[in-house]
Amino acid sequence: MIERIVILENVDPVVFFGINNSNVQLLKTLFPKLRIVARGNVIKVIGDENELNTFEEKVHELEKFSIEMNLLKEEDILDIVKGKAPTVVNQDNLIIHGLNGKPILARTANQKKLVDAFGTNDLVFAIGPAGSGKTYTAIALAVRALKTKQVRKIILSRPAVEAGEKLGFLPGDMKEKIDPYLQPLYDALEDMIPPLKLKEYIENKIIQIAPLAFMRGRTLNDAIIILDEAQNTTKQQIKMFLTRLGLNGKMIVTGDVTQIDLPTSQQSGLTHSMNLLKGIKGISTVEFNKKDIVRHKLVQRIVEAYEKEVPEHQYGNEKKR
Repeated sequence: MIERIVILENVDPVVFFGINNSNVQLLKTLFPKLRIVARGNVIKVIGDENELNTFEEKVHELEKFSIEMNLLKEEDILDIVKGKAPTVVNQDNLIIHGLNGKPILARTANQKKLVDAFGTNDLVFAIGPAGSGKTYTAIALAVRALKTKQVRKIILSRPAVEAGEKLGFLPGDMKEKIDPYLQPLYDALEDMIPPLKLKEYIENKIIQIAPLAFMRGRTLNDAIIILDEAQNTTKQQIKMFLTRLGLNGKMIVTGDVTQIDLPTSQQSGLTHSMNLLKGIKGISTVEFNKKDIVRHKLVQRIVEAYEKEVPEHQYGNEKKR
């Protein structure tokens, strides 16, 4: 009898082993000659060498499937162990599978343009109204790159424009003060990565979520870096951010130039950088509009109402209110 240790590197144990270890129990049934003990991300197996080799091969196939799909059902295990391809519904414009196998798609023409632009450029500006899916799509692309090992980490950042005087009056330590500004980024990640795996990624700094000010002095290699709400950056801040890009890195900068919260006298760094960097090879801009809004149907109507009151924003120096 031989003992072998099989380590699962990137799976969420809850997804892989199932509720109450139901998937482990099924594996024990399918491999009755082996003694199988699973704990954490480690499976210890005792048995005949040939049987062990088959088991390890199938476990790694299951591991690959569960990472890709964020799901591992009984029928998937049966198919893979028996050498059949699991039934997967092919969907157009799929980016990744989110929590519980939910397909996350590029749902509009401009979301598809963002996916394409990300594939062929190292810096992409995604500009458009609230609810158009620009940030959600950007984070999905980053998670896909991490899962396929194109990069080693994801950096997500936002300017905390209201943090100046008000921050000191909020309760808690610095993280507790800043987290409310970053919550939309956490919300998107929680849709795409199982809770235990997301916690592990954050604890190990594979996924880092931080205010823009914390980016100073860093060089970000092998990373997807996303700056959200970039309309609220100054020219100096966005220059500092854009120059963090390191080797094998990609950036997506998102913002809505109709919702600038900077003082009226201050130009948005986003509009300035888009004008300054226009036409440079490796940089692309995708402009979203009200047709891309994928939130509640009222959001599109609200945007339309404001557009009637406020002229269409031109990428100039002044802020439209």
